[in-house]
Amino acid sequence: MTLTVHQFPCLSDNYGFLVRDEATGKTACIDTPDAAAILRELEDLGWDLDLILNTHWHPDHAGGNLDIKAITGCTIVGPAEVTRIAPLDREVAGGDTVQLGETTFQVIESGGHTMGHIAFFDAADRIAFVGDTLFALGCGRLFEGTPEQMWDSLQRLAALPDETRVYCAHEYTASNARFALSVDDGDAVKARAADIFAARERGEWTVPTTIGLEKATNPFLRAPALAGRVGAAGEPDARAFAAVRSAKDSFQG
Repeated sequence: MTLTVHQFPCLSDNYGFLVRDEATGKTACIDTPDAAAILRELEDLGWDLDLILNTHWHPDHAGGNLDIKAITGCTIVGPAEVTRIAPLDREVAGGDTVQLGETTFQVIESGGHTMGHIAFFDAADRIAFVGDTLFALGCGRLFEGTPEQMWDSLQRLAALPDETRVYCAHEYTASNARFALSVDDGDAVKARAADIFAARERGEWTVPTTIGLEKATNPFLRAPALAGRVGAAGEPDARAFAAVRSAKDSFQG
């Protein structure tokens, strides 16, 4: 089984993802940040869209649903919360699966950024689309959920195989790296931050990342070990995570 991922920048800092099951030619769009850009990429590639797979309801993730469906006739699949801004053809939640030709996506509950946020994991190809739950060296803000909910979501993603390629939805990595250095002065974080800053200077993307790399360097996945740096030494894991997230929310740098 082979899943081809076509990635492209859109809006101010989003990434769009078109994915194609090579065995059947079936194609999906992961979220719809910019309908015009997505339709243009489909035309350039010569791909016909079959599915939209939404991770959550925010307009920079589901705002293009209706325009794209009107042009392509595709099926829209996502969590129930997406109906806050657009209809769904199929509602899914953690534990469900979605077929794209011969590719099976496992739906992983990943609430916290929004209450009903989900991720899509292709176990055969070791590819995960995580929306705004996990970022390279970061994680999403808690607009709706609790620290406990987000910590549990991050642990579900961290349990995926280390080699899993993680496609997060925004290019936030340089900012995340500056924060990571403020709470972790270890050699691994310093080396990764240097690579990130150099890549961004060259105009290169920092997405995708991998689960293994995030487990080794992401301060949000390593919150219990860093709790002392943010005044949460000895706190339970979710409270340590909450302290690191709060520090990031107020970080100036």
